[in-house]
Amino acid sequence: QVRLVESGGGLVQAGGSLKLSCAASGITFSMYGMGWFRQTPGKARELVAAVSRSASSTYYVDSVAGRFTISRDNAKNTVYLEMNSLKLEDTAVYYCAAGRGSWPAVRYDYWGQGTQVTVSS
Repeated sequence: QVRLVESGGGLVQAGGSLKLSCAASGITFSMYGMGWFRQTPGKARELVAAVSRSASSTYYVDSVAGRFTISRDNAKNTVYLEMNSLKLEDTAVYYCAAGRGSWPAVRYDYWGQGTQVTVSS
């Protein structure tokens, strides 16, 4: 059974930082590209950041580039999203996802349950 379990969300003031973690089980983690998505009510889920299987390649949506950093530890089956200089518009439920396919065309097959990130003024 595949499980992706996010942690690290919470309430933070604008300008602050949070680090999300996503622990994977039930998959050969190093064979999967990993992504962090976010969603707010009434909006489509958005890919925020992604990292290739070996961590040699990363992707960031323009709105978080330079503020967020995605990383992974294949020995720990864990992917991270370090979020700095948080803005009110970063408030969302953040999901991690695992997928296969040739980078950057990863098809995400497995999803976590999500963790809430709330940025206050």
